[in-house]
Amino acid sequence: MTDKLTAAEHKEHISPLLENGWTLAEGGEAIHKEFVFANFVEAFGFMTRAAIWAEKLNHHPEWFNVYKTVKVTLTTHDADGLSALDAKLGAKMDQLAGG
Repeated sequence: MTDKLTAAEHKEHISPLLENGWTLAEGGEAIHKEFVFANFVEAFGFMTRAAIWAEKLNHHPEWFNVYKTVKVTLTTHDADGLSALDAKLGAKMDQLAGG
C-alpha cells in the first residue's frame, strides 16, 4: 500500500506540478491537467508513452481523450488521496508532453 503524502511532502512534490499547470481536484485529494496537442496522433502518442510509464510505476491514471485533448486526473485510491506515485507520474507526463 502506498502512503498518502504528508503536508510537507505535498508541498515538496505537488507544488511544482501546480506551478506547471496541474490543479487540485476532488477536494485536494487529486490533481488534474488538460493536455492539448496538435492533433489526434500526437495525443494518442502521448497516451501510449504515458501508459508505458504508468505500467512501470504500477500506477494508472484516470484519463479521457477526445481528438487532440487528453484530460488526466491522478490520485491514489489505496491512500485516499495524493501519494508520491501521483507526483512521479504527473512529472513524467509533463516531460512526455514536452512541458
